[in-house]
Amino acid sequence: MKSAKQKRTEIRIKGEKRSRKQSEKLAKADTTAKLTKRPINVVAANVEALAHNNTYGPLPLFYVDNPFVCRECGKAEVWTATQQKWWYEVAKGHIDSNAVRCRACRRKEQQRRAEARRVHMEGLAQKKQVQQQHRAP
Repeated sequence: MKSAKQKRTEIRIKGEKRSRKQSEKLAKADTTAKLTKRPINVVAANVEALAHNNTYGPLPLFYVDNPFVCRECGKAEVWTATQQKWWYEVAKGHIDSNAVRCRACRRKEQQRRAEARRVHMEGLAQKKQVQQQHRAP
């Protein structure tokens, strides 16, 4: 059986280990962020082009480069201010959306979706053809 003093010591040691792990994790994240730092690119926003956004929050007056890590491959990327301007103002993307995939992974995802759509449409066409064959006699 352990004394209260021994238990407190064990709890303190566990807490110190946990805090060390968290600080190591934060240090690792900081080095990743340092690798992706670039000169900040600022592009003015056209507030009139953002009128499609139904939000209570303020609309941006400018866009800045936004570093992110790809959800698929884990590669550090930068969503440039120019790309953001196109997404929000031309493509009419929602103002709260952010880039989550690098270009290569985005293209793979688009191809995967197109293939899934093609397979689905072929399945529907076959089903319709079978139904018509059953009705014909």
